[in-house]
Amino acid sequence: MTNRSKLPTVGTSIFTVMSQMARDHGALDFSQGFPDFSVDEGLVSRVIHYMNKGFNQYAPSPGIPELRKAISKSFSVYGNVDPECVTITEGATEALSSTILALIETGDEVIVFDPAYDAYDPLIRLSGGVPIHLKLNDDFSIDWDLVSRGVTPKTKMIIINSPHNPSGSILGREDLLSLQNLAVTHDLLVLSDEVYHHIVFDGQKHESVLAYPELANRSIATFSFGKIFHVTGWKIGFTVAPVHLTKEIRKVHQFLTFSIHTPTQYAFADELAETDFEALSGFFQKKRDLFLNSLDAQIFEVQKSAGTYFQLLRYNLNFTDIDLSEKLIKEFKIGSVPISVFYEDGTDPGQLRFCLAKADNSLEKGASILNNLRL
Repeated sequence: MTNRSKLPTVGTSIFTVMSQMARDHGALDFSQGFPDFSVDEGLVSRVIHYMNKGFNQYAPSPGIPELRKAISKSFSVYGNVDPECVTITEGATEALSSTILALIETGDEVIVFDPAYDAYDPLIRLSGGVPIHLKLNDDFSIDWDLVSRGVTPKTKMIIINSPHNPSGSILGREDLLSLQNLAVTHDLLVLSDEVYHHIVFDGQKHESVLAYPELANRSIATFSFGKIFHVTGWKIGFTVAPVHLTKEIRKVHQFLTFSIHTPTQYAFADELAETDFEALSGFFQKKRDLFLNSLDAQIFEVQKSAGTYFQLLRYNLNFTDIDLSEKLIKEFKIGSVPISVFYEDGTDPGQLRFCLAKADNSLEKGASILNNLRL
């Protein structure tokens, strides 16, 4: 029997490819978005505590009540978030997967913005949907007139991502109002990827769909504990959505993962009550500033990242971004991610993405490597 691939154009994730290449060549890995510094020992101790207390069997499929209540309280800054609107998932990727598989049907169009995180398109296709790729402006802002023209009778959902991976741009209040108007006018769902919501720089504010009542009533917001607590390998995230959408998401969630690691849920429930999230933005802003202040390479242009723990560097050289990123790994021992892979049509804007979730000495070493490039 001949198998027909459901994703014939999809290969191995660029993050996996570049990280493996970095390992193979002994390079500093600024490509994949994971920290290279230690996890808080107190958080690890909490997990061990709950394991020793016997919390080692299945958790309730939606998540333990204690954690969902803690999220509800933590998110009160955005308005009233009922714990029944919260579902704990196997990382933000499963949050996206359960949402799209639950709500997108064959022929439904879903608008995504390029450069786009690489999970959106294949998940839409697996659901039978049709991804409609619209490009962000050169400064990675959204042209809402373009979006309005892109809506058709088949459009069911718009996916937004703020703070944005890979660019580090953020959406402002006017963006959210434009989105709300569009979604209400055309009766659209909104999937809002907000995994970096606690990492916003220079005194700016994260604008969540949850803070806009008409938008919140038709939106699914996804989040990641891995990004908040520097534990990307633990793979725990969550969705926040109205009850009628949560009901559908949980139907899929129960057959993808059923439930999530129990002692870690209890540990996060404790941790949420004690964490100063405002400090998280300052923590990563210092890393961004350290990296950029250490960088004096003449070949790069910099537009400071407004959020996330990524920084783009623009170059003006006679290389494709894929060729340059491979050359940097193999010859200069520093990893990055080429931005063209985030565009459906392979647009190459001449920029590389560097992950700043690294120890200070790693950031200084990375900047030194870039300062001494001879290309």
